[in-house]
Amino acid sequence: MSSILLFEFPSFNLYSTPLLLLVLQAFIFAFLLLHRYFKNKYIPALILALLIFITGYHRTTYTIGFMDWYDTYRNTKINYWLIALTLAIGPLLFFYVKSITTINFKFVKKDILHFVPVLIFMIYKIIIFIYDASLPGFNETQNGYLKLNLDEKYVQPLVGIIENLQMLLYLAFTFQLYYHYKSKIRQFFSNTYKLELNWIRNFLFIYAFLFLYSVFQNVIGNLIIDLHWTQRWWYQFFSAVAIIYIGIKGYFTNTNTLSNINFDINVRKSTKIVLEKTDKELNERKLIIENFMNNEKPYLDPDLNLTQLSRMLNIQVQELSETINNGFQKNFNDFINSYRVQAVQNMLNEGKQKKMSLLGIAYECGFNSKATFNRVFRKLTSLSPSQYLQVQDSAR
Repeated sequence: MSSILLFEFPSFNLYSTPLLLLVLQAFIFAFLLLHRYFKNKYIPALILALLIFITGYHRTTYTIGFMDWYDTYRNTKINYWLIALTLAIGPLLFFYVKSITTINFKFVKKDILHFVPVLIFMIYKIIIFIYDASLPGFNETQNGYLKLNLDEKYVQPLVGIIENLQMLLYLAFTFQLYYHYKSKIRQFFSNTYKLELNWIRNFLFIYAFLFLYSVFQNVIGNLIIDLHWTQRWWYQFFSAVAIIYIGIKGYFTNTNTLSNINFDINVRKSTKIVLEKTDKELNERKLIIENFMNNEKPYLDPDLNLTQLSRMLNIQVQELSETINNGFQKNFNDFINSYRVQAVQNMLNEGKQKKMSLLGIAYECGFNSKATFNRVFRKLTSLSPSQYLQVQDSAR
């Protein structure tokens, strides 16, 4: 009497359970972000919801595999419908960062071109299913003729190469967009810790890490040694953990900070002409600004920005920006923070550190975070605040 090995689905084991829990949570955050989009018409929420959903959806194949779906249902057709949508990840990354860093961002018709490859791939997958389903014996097998002899043999490897090249390009474009944004806000804001949105940086680094890890794993698995499915599980696990972090941070991080800020000014650097004003007029404006900064101390406001200072001085934003850039040879961020650092130094020289902490002094002088204070102080003095204090103490 022959024994029959029975497989049971679902199998909750060391490999399937973590993925299942993480993927389900990812779908929950995707739903919450989608709800935010429909409630507030906030486009970044929609894009992030799609990113999280697709990244979680890709984990579904491996989750049900580790739960013994394929062993239990040997003629399953689920491989036809678990369509790899990785071709959409790169464009969504780019548009997510662009939607945050662009005022009044809206999709335009030409943006659909970025998603043509994934749309073509989806149509192709539907076509091979229709064809295979029309062949006799399709119900008794897991993968039909085209799935085996065309899709898995030729198309999937080709699509994998295209996905990697596309992802590399979109990551490069997106990082360029992010760093251009960081450079731009330094012309407008005195404290950029929150406005630089470290969330965007972390978000991009996570997807860059997953991309590089995937490439490394595929190179090892295809060219060096055949990796066991348990070894490939780690990429799925890291991806699932990453989308939970992205879901939580993306949902609770306010990325709408700059919605009312106008960046549309040209900051031209010139030693001869500044908005067709003479050097004398430039020096007059410099003197006005210096006197105002020393007497009124607007830099003590941690939220001070270029627009606010221009209103205080009754100087046009563009004139003020170009005076700071060309007259003081600094961007707005460095210009304001130089006064804050000087104020900190003055308080330290007066011995205020005996009654207050260094961080407390920094807050008194207009800084809004420890990270910004330490970075700016070291940049402008070549010493950390504690090192500066040690030098002062030894000089007394």
